[in-house]
Amino acid sequence: MASRHRRFKDSIYEQFARVGKAVSAPKRIELLDLLCQGPRTVEALAGLAGLSVANASQHLQVLRAARLVEAEKKGLYVEYRVADDEVCRFFLAMRGLAESRLAEVAQVTRAYFADRGAMEQVEGDELVRRVRAGEVTVLDVRPREEFDAAHIPGAISMPVAEIEARIDELPKRRAVVAYCRGPYCVMALEAVELLRERGYAAQRMEQGVLEWRARGWRVSRAKRGAVARASDA
Repeated sequence: MASRHRRFKDSIYEQFARVGKAVSAPKRIELLDLLCQGPRTVEALAGLAGLSVANASQHLQVLRAARLVEAEKKGLYVEYRVADDEVCRFFLAMRGLAESRLAEVAQVTRAYFADRGAMEQVEGDELVRRVRAGEVTVLDVRPREEFDAAHIPGAISMPVAEIEARIDELPKRRAVVAYCRGPYCVMALEAVELLRERGYAAQRMEQGVLEWRARGWRVSRAKRGAVARASDA
């Protein structure tokens, strides 16, 4: 009987370990983070994560074997997506555990932002309140396909690379809040630096779509063919 119980326990924990093994590589965690923003092809993921296509494909196969992601052939390309929202909740929980247990997370973050001269105080809950109340112009500076997949209600899609060309769409008399993929994404920081150079009152919001969903708040999806512009807000 004891041997039977032991085999049962070993089998169960072996299955749990499949998930642990799948997220044991830093690049696979980054790929999960990217896929929680929206579906991507292998080629796109490779470029964003600084990997070769072959290496990205290998990492994705490991995540797929653990059933954390799914793949679909679309023409000449294979598109990956998270298996369901539970995967993104798992990612946030894992990130939160690391933040609470590993002082190195805060040390690395402080060092990076200090080097950028961006150690200003972040008005966390108050800034979120102003965004939810529609008191500021909210910019989603992620790539357009991520905005289309899900974005904070009322946000305007203005990827970092487009800000210079489209900056005149933004009213200068209204504060601007930029967000991207969460607290460790630097696109919003780049956007804020650029906007401030042009005379705008701009702030970075640490919360992104994942954090928004985690609070149980609604997110929006772009209508097919629609292009959100500041003048429409």
